[in-house]
Amino acid sequence: MKKVKLQVPATVANLVCGFDILGMAIHEPYDEMEIKLLETPEIIIRHIDNFGLPEEPSKNVAGVVLLKIQEYLNLKNGFEVTINKKIKPGSGLGSSAASAAGAAVGANELLGNIFTDEELVYFAMFGEKLASGVKHADNIAPCIFGGITLVKSSNPVDIIPLSSPDLYVTAVHPQVEVKTSDARQILKKNILLKDAIEQWGNIAGLVAGIQKNDFQLIGRSLNDVIVEPIRSILIPKFNEIKEKSLELGALGGGISGSGPSIFMLSEKEEISQKIAEMMKSVYDEIDIESFVYVSKINPSGIKIIEN
Repeated sequence: MKKVKLQVPATVANLVCGFDILGMAIHEPYDEMEIKLLETPEIIIRHIDNFGLPEEPSKNVAGVVLLKIQEYLNLKNGFEVTINKKIKPGSGLGSSAASAAGAAVGANELLGNIFTDEELVYFAMFGEKLASGVKHADNIAPCIFGGITLVKSSNPVDIIPLSSPDLYVTAVHPQVEVKTSDARQILKKNILLKDAIEQWGNIAGLVAGIQKNDFQLIGRSLNDVIVEPIRSILIPKFNEIKEKSLELGALGGGISGSGPSIFMLSEKEEISQKIAEMMKSVYDEIDIESFVYVSKINPSGIKIIEN
């Protein structure tokens, strides 16, 4: 029986100003997935974590992706998937994207690598549609491509891999729930032209800073005048953590995806570690359990560890 084992990394979407178009892969946390190619056409999903996610293929993020691949190829084979999810659902660290992207990449490996990375993003977006109601690729693209990616278009899929600056990422996941679908619902439907112009400048500056390896330009561009002011009210102590991170030397940062996780970029590991300690302390003070991760940007994304 053909099988493949994968490490599927967490991702940070939006990168502050790049709502639904920018994302980056990090090293931790990551999900573990094992996918087997079956001679019969059924899709079998098994979770060995404790999150109680549905295992019926049509209601499971990975299952939906595999059903779509099966339909596209008129495939007579099925798949058996075992998922050990370490990226908590609702964390803002790309939990649903990890399952969707892992399913697409694993199936492709078992089928002889017949799809391009952009085609895999296309299939994985059906999982994101199930999870959030929207086919967005800002988590999926870096998970599959690795590093930092720009989603120029989701329809048709057009992904631009960017450089991966030598920066450290500190991410904190406070144990409060923010559903992606809810976080999208509270956003304004209309924005002021002056805010749009400022946001476009920040996005362009951030992409230029990433490509030029200009850390100061990256820091100046990590500003969101549209989404963060609204979503931040859902995250306890967001403003305090951001202010203290900047005081400790962070280049900048903000909400990871739809939250509640918060990320910060730093030039040096020692700064990143100090920020991690501060984040944990802030949440300890208000009796909110939190998990903190310090990682470099993950340049390779999903890792095949056995096939």
